[in-house]
Amino acid sequence: MPGGRLTQQDRQQIALGLADGLAYAEIARGLDRPTSTITREVMRNGGPTAYRADLAHRATEHRSHRRRRAVPRDPDASPQDHGRDTEAVREYEEVFATVFMQSGLPKMTARVLSSLYATDTGSLTASELAGRLQISLASVSKAITFLENQGLIRRERDERRRERYIVDDDVLYQSTMASARATAHLGEVARQGVGILGPGTPAAARLENIARFVDFVSESIARAADQAREILHAKPGATPDGAT
Repeated sequence: MPGGRLTQQDRQQIALGLADGLAYAEIARGLDRPTSTITREVMRNGGPTAYRADLAHRATEHRSHRRRRAVPRDPDASPQDHGRDTEAVREYEEVFATVFMQSGLPKMTARVLSSLYATDTGSLTASELAGRLQISLASVSKAITFLENQGLIRRERDERRRERYIVDDDVLYQSTMASARATAHLGEVARQGVGILGPGTPAAARLENIARFVDFVSESIARAADQAREILHAKPGATPDGAT
């Protein structure tokens, strides 16, 4: 039924749709489901090229069984604020995580990061993350280490001396600037090849064009990030000057 759990037949239809090259939205319409449901189903079960209906169905049953035996929720964890629908929040976090996965983050790391972004405080303890995601503390620790090494989160101790993992309002700006610097470095390396391969040769011309393109893109990204930085610090309902 629409809105309920995906059945094995639903998954077979998804597999057929993927084999026919249909977009997630088109598959979702055929099943009368939200596009996000299809996106999450495919991404958590191998992606569009490796999705198999029978394997996905067994994996879902296994995850359901594992959740029943997983780490119990932290008794200190608060219920959903602002009258939010707990199931809708959980589903949104899964969809948000698939976006991070498509950007290259490992699955568990993406889930941890999406959970942090979806909290009002922007911070959670390891036990809160384990309870919220129904995963082990070891999985949380591994994901946190990766995110911290990438500069995507930071940690601090609260008044109870518990470590809390935090996403700052500025973390997306810092990540964007790091990406711009990495892109600019590609341009520098490409330009080094011009002299080595010989100015005026086809290979050198190709590298020079790459360098010029990358220079323009990286400078544009850095400039836009600086101009839009204040948006990340806007209060709910407020519109920063110059923002649309």
